[in-house]
Amino acid sequence: MLLAVDVGNTNLVFALVDKGEIKARWRIATDPRRTADQYSVWLHQLLELEGFGRGDVEAVIIGTVVPRALHNLEVLSEKYFHKTPVIAGQGAAQWPLQLDVDEPQNVGADRALNAIAAHAKYPGDLMIIDFGTATTFDVVSSSGAYTGGIIAPGINLSLDALVSAAAKLPRIAIEAPESNSVIGRTTESQMIIGIYWGYVAMIEGLAERIERELGRSLTVVATGGLATLFDKHTDVFDAIEPDLTIQGLSLLYDMTTRAPR
Repeated sequence: MLLAVDVGNTNLVFALVDKGEIKARWRIATDPRRTADQYSVWLHQLLELEGFGRGDVEAVIIGTVVPRALHNLEVLSEKYFHKTPVIAGQGAAQWPLQLDVDEPQNVGADRALNAIAAHAKYPGDLMIIDFGTATTFDVVSSSGAYTGGIIAPGINLSLDALVSAAAKLPRIAIEAPESNSVIGRTTESQMIIGIYWGYVAMIEGLAERIERELGRSLTVVATGGLATLFDKHTDVFDAIEPDLTIQGLSLLYDMTTRAPR
């Protein structure tokens, strides 16, 4: 099986993938200081709980937007799984899609991986909305080329900034408002409305502007942990793919090696 490692700014996901099917996944906070030995103790316990062992890992692929975290993950792969990892976007795993932007070297690995996975699954022109540390909008042409997008602050970042800057505002959980009213009668309800409906308006408004600029409709694919939360109150999404980045890692490994697992 393939061990796919997706390193985001906030969380790091390990997933076991067998012939494109995710058999297990585990999430841990991203910390570049975490050593290979620390990863190993944590990961091997979780493998055993799911009925797997180190010997089940036949290959490792890593995609990261946190360069400082890469070295210790490479050591983990070499020392504990005895595998030389494939690094997404590097060496033999150079991106198999056209990055049709002014600074292709600066396109995040997660965005390229999402584009690979979405293009493989959905035909035509695509818009990918990823709810991560940042909320990103990515446009992928019908030929599979990445043609640009938008980076906006993630909802958690926005909420943290609001609470940090305003002394009397409480820390709240991100959730859908209890009603469709946009007039709150308490401080907490007003914050929930502002964050939640503000993001719904941003999602709908930016998606509409992208389609208007291109002059055509796009299939909108949402990913990231909060996608399902917003899906309840907007019809902008055509599909939700929680594991899009992991799927992209699996596809990239297949494209790079063509090796059976």
